[in-house]
Amino acid sequence: MDTTQLLKGVLDVAVLAVIQKDDGYGYDVVRRLRAAGLDEVGDASVYGTLRRLYTAGALSTYVVPSDGGPNRKYYAMNAEGRAMLAEQRTNWTRFASTLTLLLAEPARPAQTENSSSTNGDQS
Repeated sequence: MDTTQLLKGVLDVAVLAVIQKDDGYGYDVVRRLRAAGLDEVGDASVYGTLRRLYTAGALSTYVVPSDGGPNRKYYAMNAEGRAMLAEQRTNWTRFASTLTLLLAEPARPAQTENSSSTNGDQS
């Protein structure tokens, strides 16, 4: 199953969940998402999500000097981000429960054309 479209719909909440556990810079967040099993997550998607969440006020940033290159911009969860994550966690739980119930329902037997006839003709 190609999970690319599913991932687009849940990337915000996945990034917030990772940042909640520990502040991180862009590639660190990508690495942690992949380590958690989201192997198909793209670097550009995560960087865009971090910027969008920052612009929305869910994350704050700070810069840490790097020994082997440019300074790293770390993202941290703030109060708005915690509220956003709590709401998305509730929405996800409700959505996942509903979908699980739908997928667990046994399939109905296929109806033949004759058995679905309502006019009572017996040819």
